[in-house]
Amino acid sequence: MKAAELVKLVEQGIELVGAGDRADLRQRLDQTLRRLTDPSIRVIVVGEFKQGKSKLINALVNAPVCPVDDDIATSVPTVIRQGESASASVLLPRADAEPGDEAGLERQLVNIADLAAYVSERGNPGNAKKLVAAEVFLPRRVLSGGLTVVDSPGVGGLGSSHTLTTLTALPSADAMILVSDASQEYTEPEVRFLRQAMRITPSVVGVLSKTDLYPDWRRVAELDRGHLTQVAPDIPLFPVSADLRLEATRLQDAELNAESGFPGLIAHLRNEIVGKAERIQRRSVSQDLLSVTDNLRLSLQSELGALEDPEGTPQMIAGLEAAKLQADDLRKRSARWQITLNDGISDLIPDMDYDLRDRLRRIQREAETAIDRGDPGPTWPQFTAWLEECAAAAISDTFVWTSERAQWLAAQVAEHFSEDEVALPVLHVSDTGDTLDPVDDMPGLDDGHLNPIQKVLIGMRGSYGGVLMFGLLTGIFGMALINPFSVGAGLLLGRKAYREDKEARLKRRQTEAKALVRRQLDDVVFQVGKQLKDRLRLVQRSTRDHFTGIAEEHHRSLADSVAAAQKAATTYTLEKDRRIREIRAELKRVDGLHRAALALGGEAAGANSAPSAVTAAG
Repeated sequence: MKAAELVKLVEQGIELVGAGDRADLRQRLDQTLRRLTDPSIRVIVVGEFKQGKSKLINALVNAPVCPVDDDIATSVPTVIRQGESASASVLLPRADAEPGDEAGLERQLVNIADLAAYVSERGNPGNAKKLVAAEVFLPRRVLSGGLTVVDSPGVGGLGSSHTLTTLTALPSADAMILVSDASQEYTEPEVRFLRQAMRITPSVVGVLSKTDLYPDWRRVAELDRGHLTQVAPDIPLFPVSADLRLEATRLQDAELNAESGFPGLIAHLRNEIVGKAERIQRRSVSQDLLSVTDNLRLSLQSELGALEDPEGTPQMIAGLEAAKLQADDLRKRSARWQITLNDGISDLIPDMDYDLRDRLRRIQREAETAIDRGDPGPTWPQFTAWLEECAAAAISDTFVWTSERAQWLAAQVAEHFSEDEVALPVLHVSDTGDTLDPVDDMPGLDDGHLNPIQKVLIGMRGSYGGVLMFGLLTGIFGMALINPFSVGAGLLLGRKAYREDKEARLKRRQTEAKALVRRQLDDVVFQVGKQLKDRLRLVQRSTRDHFTGIAEEHHRSLADSVAAAQKAATTYTLEKDRRIREIRAELKRVDGLHRAALALGGEAAGANSAPSAVTAAG
């Protein structure tokens, strides 16, 4: 069923709800309608620096939307989606915006040709312009159906804040494409990142890029498939060449396009990613419509029963009153699900904080041991890079663990809620849409290098006392102040003073380096801990509001049913016949929408079993 037909069904439901004066049900269908009118299916493209991510996206959409020069790296995520005409804009956060609030983003139109000045490390080093993302609209068939491609900053060997930003964005993505070029098999950081990503978004596609540059790409592809199988057995790998794809598009050469490998990748995106999202969307629409029609039918059938069978009305009203009391108890008492939610969040926040501090404390101990074993000055840039890699990996592990625990908690709450006789789907609320704010860079450290003049001055300061002392001593024997003995003593004491000064400077650098490490890791705990706590509180609010809304709907439906039955019991005969005809007509429309929703749900369920056949045929 196409999106336009789904929209028509939801609009029918909104019309029925409007006729029944159910603002709560209208709000639910309004949300469903908004999801249908903006069917964004996000596919995030990730990979280490200079693996061909940006050129892959350019070849996919056949437009130079991402900068691809050899000395250019992506620093800001770029979102490419379907549009009536080509345009670009950058997204800036407003000063008063809440974290993760899309309404708090300000869009600034830019020229597509100038996009590199905003999204690349050369034009915007370290995202100095504080951009949230760049957005590009293109009229492309491959983007139809809501496909949205996101070019992420390079993973960088799990050694930068870009990785944290990418992992943070994954919960809101429908799929992830991991790009690695054909120069070598997957590295350990790539496999590690893949394992982390699979715990957040299980829909992952591997792409082997630059096959036109490396004759042995088939061997690399075989090794990469082995690595993917160890992570998960059903991750597909597509060897592609973006240059061949762009050249095939320019020449309109179908054979060259097939050789580029892109047709297989595009078919997978359409059939498995977009198709799966559409099936999930149909199932979601079906569930919303079924819930709404069940609520509408309850009050209509209660009123119809009271009109057609006046003698049985007292018993029916008594049953409805009992059900209403139970629903009211669920709504007010909150019982197990709110207790589970509140206790779960209260336990999860300190557990998360402990997990993060424990990981960073182990890194601190390892860093201090490495500092004690040598001079940190000459190797400080390399040491800083290592510390950043370790901290990023630890934060990533904590983030993934926290996301899994939050989803598990939402499932537990839904399970308790269902035990109170209200059937609900499990709610996933891990997406906040924000990114982790970067921690300040590690300060510099003196490398300990001395030029020859500085070494001489240090030696002279130490030798001065030796020359003077031994010169005076030998003067007793009639020797001059400057004599071989005093000079030799000065040299020995100068050398000793230089060694002592060198050791003191080394100890001073080691102490300073340890202090810088502790301060840096404290900043990480402060910044990242705040962001993760904000995420968990958002999980708590979203879950609470979701289930409270469902309880309110259930209670309102039963209350309306009791009122309708009581009103029907006092209705006069002439008015009763007219009202029966109206209710039956209304029920007919509700039943028709209910059957359409059931058929839609069956269609979505049947389609879920189809991908294996499609994959086999491909």
